[in-house]
Amino acid sequence: MERKGMVKSSANYVPLSPISFLERSAEIYRERLSIVYGDLKFTWKQTHERCVRLASALATHLSISTLHVVAALAPNIPAMYELHFAVPMAGAVLCTLNTRHDSAMVSVLLEHSEAKVIFVDYQLLDIAQGALKILSKKGTKVPYLILIQESYDSVSRTNSKIPVPETLEYESFLLTGRSDFEIVRPNDECDPISLNYTSGTTSNPKGVVYSHRGAYLNSLAAALLNEMKSMPVYLWTVPMFHCNGWCLTWAVAAQGGTNICLRSVTAKATFDSIAAHHVSHMGGAPTVLNMIVNSLENERRPVREKVTVMTGGAPPPPHVLFKMEELGFKVQHSYGLTETYGPATICAWKPEWDSLPPETRAKIKARQGLQHLGMEEVDVKNPDTMVSVPLDGKTMGEVMFRGNTVMNGYLKDEKATGEAFKGGWFRSGDLGVKHPDGYIELKDRSKDIIISGGENISTIEVESVIFSHPSVLEAAVVGRPDDHWGETPCAFVKLKDGREATAADIINFCRDRLPHYMAPKTVLFQDLPKTSTGKTQKFVLRQKAKDLGILSKGSKL
Repeated sequence: MERKGMVKSSANYVPLSPISFLERSAEIYRERLSIVYGDLKFTWKQTHERCVRLASALATHLSISTLHVVAALAPNIPAMYELHFAVPMAGAVLCTLNTRHDSAMVSVLLEHSEAKVIFVDYQLLDIAQGALKILSKKGTKVPYLILIQESYDSVSRTNSKIPVPETLEYESFLLTGRSDFEIVRPNDECDPISLNYTSGTTSNPKGVVYSHRGAYLNSLAAALLNEMKSMPVYLWTVPMFHCNGWCLTWAVAAQGGTNICLRSVTAKATFDSIAAHHVSHMGGAPTVLNMIVNSLENERRPVREKVTVMTGGAPPPPHVLFKMEELGFKVQHSYGLTETYGPATICAWKPEWDSLPPETRAKIKARQGLQHLGMEEVDVKNPDTMVSVPLDGKTMGEVMFRGNTVMNGYLKDEKATGEAFKGGWFRSGDLGVKHPDGYIELKDRSKDIIISGGENISTIEVESVIFSHPSVLEAAVVGRPDDHWGETPCAFVKLKDGREATAADIINFCRDRLPHYMAPKTVLFQDLPKTSTGKTQKFVLRQKAKDLGILSKGSKL
């Protein structure tokens, strides 16, 4: 077919952006609830107006414009949700910071991102002020600080132009904006919309750049893989700062849903919110699922309507998935990275699996599956030859992605970007296999795999067995130096309250269920170091295992 008559114009080409989700919901769902936070409630019409005003205030009073970075340090509160639309409406780039970072790390990220403004929740003010003090001492330009207070009372506030002091207050600042502000739309849909720093489980965080296009597509994919119908009720148990809430900040707006905001996530708050608001969807790393299944009876409320839960971040132990189903949750297992806008694959369920035994169903559901509709391809390849591994469920390779929901690149790091995209695929650094049906299953991070006596040991497999011990709450396995075997598994275990187990109990439990060479030779009982997204910081544990010293020569497995 000839290209004659094919014209690219404003009639058939409008740059994709999640901004349009909010505008649409403000029309269709204008009087429906958009946000619920305790007694505070907003409609979609109100949320749209507030976001426009905030964008206006940023542009007018702080001269924020295209490609400027605006940072946020806040939990899952209404202001954090509003910033996901208001900042790009001003043409700027939103950088949501990990709420567990200390002042030193926040200062590093503010300097690296060159943030012009930082919005800070009142509970995190000391952290932010400490970071600004560090920057000031270095002679680095300090961003404006806008304080988010708990009160949303607008009494005594005016719409008059305010001066720009060292610290501004969120509500007062928002009300200085104009409701008729002309939204700044991206000229190119590949322009950046947000900057997300990796969780730093293996190294210093890197700045991952998201585009309007990628955010738009991944938001729609997230709604689809969560099976979100129109007007869902979404409980915020995923940090909004993590991959922009796995892109669900924008996805809920696309479907005209209601955002139930939680300042802190506990088992009781989760069950209470589900009962009070008829929650239909939520999400969380396996640690959140673990919190739910190990909750106390007096913390629980009956889950009368099925709640769909998207989990990811680490492969969930099969027995946790099984217990979640017993409590009334439907778990959707997704997998992705910060570099893929959060969720990139889904373990799409097949009806023929419904008749399988519960334990078998749980093991299948723990697989990472195949790419979602927004991602072009996922594959497991030999990282040296780039040849796909056979579909035998055994041969390991590196998980790789291609598609429109892969990051633009790492901010100010061309070398790391080039290495990540080497060979025309995004290299995840995760090791996995492909089963005969094409579904992928993670086996480990490339840095976490244990090579013992020439045998590869998947720490995920060992952890899964330890997790199934009735006394175990959490577990993580790393390699410990061994002068005979090279390295052997070292398990760090946290027990459930009131339960007991010895190192020998854990080791024998594993030896009964695994090849003996895969069973840990060392077991330590302690709390596990975590990132705020629920990932275990294995680089910390690897150092602890190394500090234990080398196991003696000739130790038997």
